[in-house]
Amino acid sequence: MTLAEARRQLQARHMQVGVLLVEAHDEQSCAAMDGFLHEHWDVHWVAVLHAPALESPAWRQLVHDHCGDFHTWPLDAQRLRHTLGHAHGLAALRHPQPGCRAAQPEPALTGQSAAIARLRRQIVKVAGASAPVLIAGESGSGKELAAQAVHAHSPRRDGPFVPINCGAIPAALIQSELFGYERGAFTGAAREKRGLIETAQGGSIFLDEIGDLPMELQANLLRFLQEKTIYRLGSTRSIAVDVRVIAASHVNLAQAVARGAFREDLYYRLNVLALDVPPLRERREDLLPLAEQFFHTYASERAPRVKGFSVRAAQAIRDHDWPGNVRELLNRVRRAMVMAEGRLIQPHDLGLSAAPAPHVAAPLDDARIRAERDAIDASLQRAGRNITLAARDLGVSRMTLYRLLAKHGMVAPSHGCYTAAPPPK
Repeated sequence: MTLAEARRQLQARHMQVGVLLVEAHDEQSCAAMDGFLHEHWDVHWVAVLHAPALESPAWRQLVHDHCGDFHTWPLDAQRLRHTLGHAHGLAALRHPQPGCRAAQPEPALTGQSAAIARLRRQIVKVAGASAPVLIAGESGSGKELAAQAVHAHSPRRDGPFVPINCGAIPAALIQSELFGYERGAFTGAAREKRGLIETAQGGSIFLDEIGDLPMELQANLLRFLQEKTIYRLGSTRSIAVDVRVIAASHVNLAQAVARGAFREDLYYRLNVLALDVPPLRERREDLLPLAEQFFHTYASERAPRVKGFSVRAAQAIRDHDWPGNVRELLNRVRRAMVMAEGRLIQPHDLGLSAAPAPHVAAPLDDARIRAERDAIDASLQRAGRNITLAARDLGVSRMTLYRLLAKHGMVAPSHGCYTAAPPPK
């Protein structure tokens, strides 16, 4: 069966398990097979090929990336039956039974604050649609987590989620990285390469910091959003791609449009469903739960003696403004887990200053001193000014009572009796 015939068969009926019978082992066949398997990523594949094919790095990578198992000629029929049975069982676990609705995942955003609860509700609403999503928020606030939650709650949850940081890819490579290229498109293009948008087929692509995308690439992205097709670098053939676009930026794109740094038509094409991720300073109720989550997530990195956060560290976390948002909190907690020298993380381990200890009001100090002095005086009066009997009455040792007498300026004579000194003014 050719790849074209296999495509028709897969479109006509839903299959959970497929067997690849590989005859040709050249690199061109490998590239065609790689594209076919990317299109049908949700099938559990078992490859059957000749042993020499595994000497080719390209074929070894293809089997590793796409197949749950492989067999070489000559076939062991009994082993193949076992493999197919195992593959069918794994596929059944991945695909829900007909008539059974899969449990809806909760958006993976930690916190119980009103701001994060509102964001969760908005994520559930926009996830069911297919329109583009534009996420706004400060750097480090968790925009990618929000994008992952949209994908996980959407009908595309079983497809790939491909994150791309538009600001981290060199401008000269963005075109080929996003849209791919054909063999011979430029020096060094020895074989065709699928772009990141193609690899997200059937799923979602997350374009982080889209405001950093060069203007000429913005036009190509706009064409993709309008036509759902792309052109690889060096190709004149359009490729249809079924991908949902989720974009994010820490800059105000409306202001970027006003100053000519971002295309207005692309902005309106992206800004169909908008989400706003709140900064950490607006969700202070979530600070300690987040810190605890990071502490447990990276428990393998902590020094064995470190058991948690001290009261002063917790207060320092609550008092800090967190300009770097969740990313700053994560980095400070991980550093403290490694650098802390005691059993509990202290403010200086987090790189934060501790709040000054609360000052006890002077009237309260005076009242406590007067009460202690009056108790000692009353006990000595009952004991007939006998130090031994008074100490027994107070439940302290004679030496402790002598120290208390000296502390309050109450002079005790050498014969076990005392002379009351005037109270301090």
